[in-house]
Amino acid sequence: MKILVVSQYFWPESFIINDLVKNLSVQGHDIKVLTGKPNYPDGAVFDGYSASGCTEEHYESLVRVYRAPLRPRGSSGAKNLILNYLSFVVNGLRFYPGAVKNEGFDAILVFAPSPITSVIPAIYLKWKLKSHLAVWVQDLWPESLSATGFIKNKSVLRIVGWLVKGIYAFVDTLLVQSRAFSEPVARYADPRKVVYYPNSFQDVPPNLESTQLPPQLLAELQNNFCLVFAGNLGTAQSVETLVEVASKLRHLSGLRIVLVGSGSMLSWIEGQKQSRQLDNLILAGRFPASEMPQFFSRAAGLLVTLKQDETFSYTIPSKVQAYLAAGRPIIAALDGEGARVIQEANAGLTSPAQDAEGMASNIEQLFRMTSDERESLGSSGRAYYLEHFEMERQSQRLIEILDARINELEGRSK
Repeated sequence: MKILVVSQYFWPESFIINDLVKNLSVQGHDIKVLTGKPNYPDGAVFDGYSASGCTEEHYESLVRVYRAPLRPRGSSGAKNLILNYLSFVVNGLRFYPGAVKNEGFDAILVFAPSPITSVIPAIYLKWKLKSHLAVWVQDLWPESLSATGFIKNKSVLRIVGWLVKGIYAFVDTLLVQSRAFSEPVARYADPRKVVYYPNSFQDVPPNLESTQLPPQLLAELQNNFCLVFAGNLGTAQSVETLVEVASKLRHLSGLRIVLVGSGSMLSWIEGQKQSRQLDNLILAGRFPASEMPQFFSRAAGLLVTLKQDETFSYTIPSKVQAYLAAGRPIIAALDGEGARVIQEANAGLTSPAQDAEGMASNIEQLFRMTSDERESLGSSGRAYYLEHFEMERQSQRLIEILDARINELEGRSK
């Protein structure tokens, strides 16, 4: 199959779409990617790239990548973020049609975390190329805008809802990363378009003899009972819960809570660590995705938290798939679909979102388990990952879905 991928975010930025594209290419499909200049998450264009001008390159030798100009998102501020979003739409409409001139594609796939407006250039390409348009919905709009506090005005949220409904009207297939997404997405689209297609994960075994982790951090991981949280340290992740948990567990000698990553709440966490003298809370800093197996393989357990909000209860945090693949017990403080997956996999212990008391109790329970009991939880999670979220299998599943949907729509039009 020949597939045109449209994504505001792509390699060398770290997103799941990178590994999916790689797997599809290895499996023999012809993939071309239309994207912008890499600048996530720090907001500055990566070394070797310029915000202006169009460029072409190859990813993993086989995948053609075309990059349109993009205004960097900057270090902070809603204005910078909005201008970043708009620049992708405007420059995508301006430059992408020329990038695919005289080419044909069986399908266009849009990778759609926020913002949903990134679909707009692909709508024009669908019309121009007469191709099937599929959107992989990673975030619920307008619900997520309200949940994060980015937009609070109900009238504005209603207008965004109309925008979403308009965008979805032009889409042929809406792939949702969580079963719980189906109903909210169907509020704005024909339910027949909605297909469950979960996020997957590319499992890479750790090279324990070669790592960028500093010796002092390695010693902490090897000599203590470490619970690792990896990812963005922002408001949606309810990092306040992690700080409270660290405070409640100071009595457990040798237990460490290791936060790997950065984000808008990092300075607040640093202040809490210092003022509350939380020596059991380790701020490891940010590391490339390739180093995550080094943390996971040395962890006694892996942590995931989300803010208490109905919208967040619909999602499966992407780190859950990575944690399941690592074969380590998971301790989660979250509601809804993410908790359901962990429970169904028998991969760890869960408590409600923002329940620091419950999470601390579960961590202490894990701490006092035998190594065989912890190993059993990790093995169950690993088996569940292989069945439901393994990248190679899910890449094949995507092609099956697209083939079926294309044939279905062609059958309806006859």
